[in-house]
Amino acid sequence: MISLTGKDPAKLPVDALVVATADDDGAARLVGAEWLPADLRTTLVRDAKTLGVTGKADEVRRVPATGLKAKVLVLVGLGAGAVTAETLRRAAGAATRELAGVGSVALALPAADAEQAVAVAEGALLGAYVYGRYRTGDQPAPVASIEVVAARSKDAAAGLARAQVLAAAVHATRDLVNAAPNHLYPEAFAEAAKAAARGVKGVRVTVLDEKQLATQGFGGLIGVGQGSTRPPRLVKVAYTPSRPKAKIALVGKGITFDSGGISIKPSSAMETMKSDMAGAATVLHTVLAAARLGVPVAVTAWCCLAENMPSGTAQRPSDVITIRGGKTVEVLNTDAEGRLVLADGLVAAIEERPDVVIDVATLTGAQIVALGDRVAGVMGSPDVRGEVVAAAGAAGEQAWAMPLPDELKAGLSSKVADLANVATDRAGGMLTAGIFLEEFTGTTPWAHVDIAGPSFNERAEHGYTPKGGTGYGVRTLLTFVESRA
Repeated sequence: MISLTGKDPAKLPVDALVVATADDDGAARLVGAEWLPADLRTTLVRDAKTLGVTGKADEVRRVPATGLKAKVLVLVGLGAGAVTAETLRRAAGAATRELAGVGSVALALPAADAEQAVAVAEGALLGAYVYGRYRTGDQPAPVASIEVVAARSKDAAAGLARAQVLAAAVHATRDLVNAAPNHLYPEAFAEAAKAAARGVKGVRVTVLDEKQLATQGFGGLIGVGQGSTRPPRLVKVAYTPSRPKAKIALVGKGITFDSGGISIKPSSAMETMKSDMAGAATVLHTVLAAARLGVPVAVTAWCCLAENMPSGTAQRPSDVITIRGGKTVEVLNTDAEGRLVLADGLVAAIEERPDVVIDVATLTGAQIVALGDRVAGVMGSPDVRGEVVAAAGAAGEQAWAMPLPDELKAGLSSKVADLANVATDRAGGMLTAGIFLEEFTGTTPWAHVDIAGPSFNERAEHGYTPKGGTGYGVRTLLTFVESRA
């Protein structure tokens, strides 16, 4: 539950009241908290070092709420530099994340306009997330009630409504990514998609099973999934509003667990491979969010689902498979499986003649080597690539445009098939994966988003980002879809 309030924050009877501090050359400074009682302001500034308050980003400190109606005062750091929408988003998220178990929270951060107020709301909702599906003992629940102290306006109210839909989509994406692979396999994902779409106006879900996939020529999905006892699925989630202003296809990699197949990974490299379906989860919940918001754009998610396992029936290095549409691929490395299922999905998506197609995938370790674990790599048609990067910036997610150099195409040549699934040279692995996918896009405007790093957080929590599934990409894609309206 979240709401806007124009009341005096000093008089709000909440469990926790959040105010901002900034890092001013190593000294903490209160920001936008002139309404605090003078004695309390003086004490906080004087005793900042003793209280461990520096104003650095992600810092959350609880202090007595002397003279306030709140039970406790919470100081959250904005860091140094200008206060931006993303600065506020991260600070609000850090506060609600750290305040898990607290019933009611009010955020009196320096929101100067509707855009900043909405950023506070988004961050607070994104931070109020706890994944507890498998825990049997008591654990803190997410913050139950949030008030954002800001001037009320139509823009702020509309933004608040959008923030709730957006945060719910991000949380649902995180839930899928965090689910254990013995519970979330291709068929289970398909059932989860149908359940999530139930009752959402204008949305239709279609599921192809392994027999239909084989009959209809989806050789990538069949090849990758044939080593598992749990067969592949292709889930199509189509949102069709009346009189759509554009038509967008989103294709998501959905490897529910990636062992590497016959080209098996080291055991330590498998520990996070339940997250290899993050692309499919992202596109699924982007479409459902667009539908719930009534965006006048037709959007279809193609969730390409398989479990990549080694067995007597698994595909082998040197196997040749036929992707939907007829192109043949020599599988030199069965651990380069995501591009095979995406190829099928791209061809199927483009058959419906969308204006643009975007694929999202935890595709390469090379993405993490190049850009780290918080920045996605975006490749594809230059105009679409730029549009996706701009949407990410507007949404508060980090993405970077990357090239698809012509000279790298030769590395994907095969002596026996139309192309190989990996290059002979490991250099530029993120880029050669994009070049492989480009072979299946024809003339359709297209972008490829590699989210291998930012989709799953193995390090400490930060801002509104928890450990585990992050839900990265939903905000970017929804902003992109809205821009096409």
